[in-house]
Amino acid sequence: MISNDTRVILEATLPLVAEHIEEITGDFYPRMFAEHPELLNDLFNRTNQKSGSQASVLAGSIAAFATLQLDYDTATQREIIERIANKHASLGIVADQYPIVHKHLFAAIVAVLGDAVTPEVAAAWDELYWEMAHVLIGRENELYAAAGVEPGQVWRTVTITERDQVSPDAVSYTVATTDGSALPGFVPGQYISVQVPLADGADQIRQYSLTGRVGDPTWRFSVKLDGEVSTWLHEHAFDGDGLRVSTPYGDLTLPEDDGPLLLASAGIGCTPMIGVLHHLVATGDTRPVQVMHADRSRARQPHRGELGELVAQLPGATLYQWYEHGVDGAEPTTRIGYIDLADVPVDPAATALVCGPAGFMSSVRDALVDKEVPAERIQFETFGGVR
Repeated sequence: MISNDTRVILEATLPLVAEHIEEITGDFYPRMFAEHPELLNDLFNRTNQKSGSQASVLAGSIAAFATLQLDYDTATQREIIERIANKHASLGIVADQYPIVHKHLFAAIVAVLGDAVTPEVAAAWDELYWEMAHVLIGRENELYAAAGVEPGQVWRTVTITERDQVSPDAVSYTVATTDGSALPGFVPGQYISVQVPLADGADQIRQYSLTGRVGDPTWRFSVKLDGEVSTWLHEHAFDGDGLRVSTPYGDLTLPEDDGPLLLASAGIGCTPMIGVLHHLVATGDTRPVQVMHADRSRARQPHRGELGELVAQLPGATLYQWYEHGVDGAEPTTRIGYIDLADVPVDPAATALVCGPAGFMSSVRDALVDKEVPAERIQFETFGGVR
């Protein structure tokens, strides 16, 4: 916990920092990559750097963590830390990398805020940074230990055993160990990182949700054609080829209780839901499950048949689907247009797992809150920026 003196200074300076936080993070990344170009090529998502979305994510995380120190909210802080720590673990981030970020982030703060950064202000924000870093490092080490690996040692080479076209622009891969042993287990909803060698020498990383069954000796994941890593996979990764992948991580997972579930996804965001549904089927789960999926058309929907087959095998499950075009809406649970829950009954006691683009997730969250589902029981995984 930060000191009371630091809390007072943070409260006084947070509005100024928040006003300039995206400018600060926009200055920070070029500084760090100038000294450590390998981080841009082999660790950070270059597409997100070009679009500026990574700077916005970092800015939001810092501002949110600082705000929570003033109005402490344990649940919200846990949610933030879990999401970041799982992402870091999937990338193999270790404690030694935090001082690199600290050096360049604080240089950016001074460059942007100038004389406003007095020694007292610098010390307060320094304490905040190391408090956040300490919490993250501790949680990341717990995740590494739970996976049975040393910190950062998450990478392995696997062999592609099967490649299937699951939509016109999405491919499913099944991978196995090179020696025939079983791959480590995972929790339904988790993802793996995949690192690929691009033509310019960079080794870029993206995350893909596991869609197979827990307990299978192999892993399965799907890749939509959308970006430099997915393009490389579509063009270069075939049966018999090797891939460099990480241990599974991720916090959008099946809750441990047996309460009602609501699974909402859009496009390739269906993949963590496919993994959850496979587990529910394999364990003979009878709880109420509402599955809601939105897509541009049936023709382009990834895993369309598999989704329907899994729902049909669950006695308590119902499938609702929305398409922008391509169907007449004659089926009572298939609609035309964007997702709309106005006439869909929702159990306020449900835990909701939501995955898709940011606009979709925001719309679904608002609709679920209107249906009296508590915000703390609505969990998210974004596709696009982190994938």
